[in-house]
Amino acid sequence: MSIVLTESTKVIVQGITGKQGSFHTEQMLQYGTRIVAGVSPGHGGETISEVPVCNTVKEAVEGFGGEVSVLFVPAPFVKDAAIEAIHNGIKLLVLLTEHVPIKDTIALIAYAKQKGTTIVGPNTFGLATSGLSKIGIAPNRYFVPGPVGVISRSGTLSYEIVGALAAEGIGTSSVVGLGGDRIVGLDFIDVIKDLEQDPSTKLIVMIGEIGGSAEEKAATYIKQHVKKPVVAYLAGKSAPPGKTMGHAGAIVERGKGTFEGKVKALEQAGVSVATVTFEVPSIVALRLQNETGM
Repeated sequence: MSIVLTESTKVIVQGITGKQGSFHTEQMLQYGTRIVAGVSPGHGGETISEVPVCNTVKEAVEGFGGEVSVLFVPAPFVKDAAIEAIHNGIKLLVLLTEHVPIKDTIALIAYAKQKGTTIVGPNTFGLATSGLSKIGIAPNRYFVPGPVGVISRSGTLSYEIVGALAAEGIGTSSVVGLGGDRIVGLDFIDVIKDLEQDPSTKLIVMIGEIGGSAEEKAATYIKQHVKKPVVAYLAGKSAPPGKTMGHAGAIVERGKGTFEGKVKALEQAGVSVATVTFEVPSIVALRLQNETGM
């Protein structure tokens, strides 16, 4: 079962004729994603990997039934492309792009809420329902079906941990990249709510990092509402205060968002926190065995 995507979800790719858009369109198709159309102004009538290209999102929605859009669009043009998608009825919008101006992100999220559209990202690797559909740039080989739902702020750490789980014979149900920017659409709690209700998810893995308060808020929610076992890994233990480490959101300011504070909050909520990435599969296996009999 999927919390977001199924094999029948109709996906469009904005920016499909660019280098990254065309490459990852092929990768998504190979995984099984149902890409019904691409959008690239001035390229209407062309095809990319046998996917028809439209000039506008409106054409892709009305002509091919597009429901979800993923953007391979440079940062200065993300706002306009996203507004076009939302305006034309796209209900799930995946913003892969880095360096989207904060003011643009704020405006997009506000508009999306008005129109009932969910935004994933910006600065995300995307999301996947393992074995059925994948949207974004994550490597196909790591996503094999299984009982673990994964939510992450980091792309590379997701690949490392999901790959390590798969190597130990532990697959994933749904994997969602929240994005590494200070302001993003979905947060940990949004996805945890869905994973808690998903029958195919038996355990939840959170991959967080220093900066912000998303993990602390998630810990409070987990303590009060989540019955499934949760395992976490947090990046940034050795990062100096005040210095951005990789992601725009991974910065400790005025004593807030520290590694120690996040670990304490999660452990108090009953979450098992791994100290290094390669501990995650063994902790997951043990908690699955102890709490679900798997």
